[in-house]
Amino acid sequence: MNNFLFIALPYAALLIMLVGTIYMYRNHSFKFSALSSQFLEGKSLHRGSRPFHWGIIALFFGHLIGFLFPTAVMAWNGVPIRLIILEVAALAFAIAFFYGLIILIVRRLNNERVKIVTSKMDIYVFAVLLVQVITGIWIAYFFRWGSNWYAASIVPYLRSLFVFSPEIASIAALPIMVKVHIVTAYIFVGMIPFTRYVHFLVYPFKFIYRPVQVVIWNWDRRIIRSSKGTKTVKPKNN
Repeated sequence: MNNFLFIALPYAALLIMLVGTIYMYRNHSFKFSALSSQFLEGKSLHRGSRPFHWGIIALFFGHLIGFLFPTAVMAWNGVPIRLIILEVAALAFAIAFFYGLIILIVRRLNNERVKIVTSKMDIYVFAVLLVQVITGIWIAYFFRWGSNWYAASIVPYLRSLFVFSPEIASIAALPIMVKVHIVTAYIFVGMIPFTRYVHFLVYPFKFIYRPVQVVIWNWDRRIIRSSKGTKTVKPKNN
C-alpha cells in the first residue's frame, strides 16, 4: 500500500495533470477559467475568497520554500523564537484557509443561485481541500515543529521522486494523518485539469497592461432594463 500511495500515485497524478492540462488547453482552451459566480452572489464570496486565497497561497509558498531550501529552513529554526514564529504563522494561514473554505462551501450549498452552477467536480475539490486543511491543522497542533521534520523527512522523499529513485522509508514511518495529508495533495494535483482551479496555470497577465476595454451599447439600455415594457429589443451587432 505504501508503494502504491507514495510511489505510483504521485507519478500518476503528475502524468494526469500534465497530459490533462495539455489536452484541455488544446481542445477546451475557452474553459480555462475560474468560472466566477460573483455576479450571482458577492457578499459571502468576498468574505470567504480573501482568507481562502491568502491562506492557500501562503501555505503553498511555505511548502515550496521548505522543499527548495530545507537546510536554510532548519538553520532558521535553530533559534527557538524563530521556530515558534514560523509555526504560529503557518497555523494562522491554515486557519484562515479553513475559515474561507467553510464560507465558500456553505455558500455553494445554501445559495440557490450559486448551487445551480455548482458541478460535481466542485464538490469533490472542496472535499479534498477540506481534508487537506483539517489534516494540516491536526498535524500542526498534535505533531509540533512540522517545518523541521518536513525539511528532514518529507523533502528527501519528494526529491527522490523527481530523480526517479523513490525512497519511502521515512514516509512509511509517519503518522496516518501525515500520510492522508500527502495523499490528498497528490489527488488534488491529479484533479487540477478537470476543475476550475486550472485557471491559475494560465494566469491572465495581459490584464495588467492591456488597454481598457470599451463597451458600446447598440440599443436603448433604458428599454432593455425596464421591467414595465414587454417589447423585445434585439441587439444590433456591427
